[in-house]
Amino acid sequence: MKQPLFLVFALTAAVAACNAPEQHSGQDTIPPAVQTLNPMVLVPAGEFRMGADDDTGMPDEYPKHLVKIDSFWIDEHEVTNAEFAAFVQATGYVTTAEKPVSKEELMQSMPPGSPEPDSLMLLPGSLVFVPTKGPVDLNDVSQWWSFERGADWRHPEGPGSNIDGKEHYPVVQISWDDAQAYAKWAGKRLPTEAEWEYAARGGLNEQPFPWGAEPPQIGKAKANIWNGHFPYENTQTDGFYNTAPVKSFPANGYKLYDMAGNVWEWTADWYDNTWYSREKSGVHNPQGSNTPNDPAEPNSPKRVIRGGSFMCSDEYCRGYRVSARMKTTPTSGLSNLGFRCAKSNRHS
Repeated sequence: MKQPLFLVFALTAAVAACNAPEQHSGQDTIPPAVQTLNPMVLVPAGEFRMGADDDTGMPDEYPKHLVKIDSFWIDEHEVTNAEFAAFVQATGYVTTAEKPVSKEELMQSMPPGSPEPDSLMLLPGSLVFVPTKGPVDLNDVSQWWSFERGADWRHPEGPGSNIDGKEHYPVVQISWDDAQAYAKWAGKRLPTEAEWEYAARGGLNEQPFPWGAEPPQIGKAKANIWNGHFPYENTQTDGFYNTAPVKSFPANGYKLYDMAGNVWEWTADWYDNTWYSREKSGVHNPQGSNTPNDPAEPNSPKRVIRGGSFMCSDEYCRGYRVSARMKTTPTSGLSNLGFRCAKSNRHS
């Protein structure tokens, strides 16, 4: 069956040795509820070589280059449903997925000459992962993504779902704009892409995963990823089919949880597939490219997302590597996309 125009558009957006850390203190600008639910960890200043550690990376992960980072605070885990609910209750905020889609804004993002979308496709909703019944072409993401009207952070799998009993699961169906709004309310910000990778490495040098070199499928479960054949068979070797409660797996060397798997996480940076080849080695606190650049979809500026999700596997994206980069449009919502916040260290 031919996919609705809006689904086709939305799917293309989805296809992106240091001092010991300390617990945050003096969080005077952070709401008390957030301080209690998600303490921050101080990541020490240092330098690292950013980019793929071996030849398994994608082209946009090269060349590996030296980056210097000041100390900064970062949430110890992904923002949860309970934390986001506290924000919504305090502010009355309405997320992107809960609002009707603007036809004008949508048309501006589409290739010239595209037909206008059906009015039904402009109703509130978001993208939901739907496993297939058997093997499919892994280059065709429409096989396992479905735009569901009524899907949002309270109903992550569609209108028939809810988050009852999932207070400590990561909030999903959150756009970059939503994450920015939450971060501002919480007295924080989104981490830069460089900060995120530096934190994910946990003080380890030249290692592909937050825990070191051992593949996640070997030994004790290390992260919530896809085990089995994607996208139709998940053996749940790690104990979970979809998302998992935060802190379900061991923390990395900086005492940060879920820096691999569970849900992708927004960063502050625009996505530019050529940025690493243009960035100077030894740059201090890089902010990423000023100009978004995705040659696959030049009309759709994108932000970088990091960390992989429960959908990542050796057969598909291997996004749980610390250097793995993915991208999506700032208004995108996905059932495997969330975020965590950062905060500059005033004493660094």
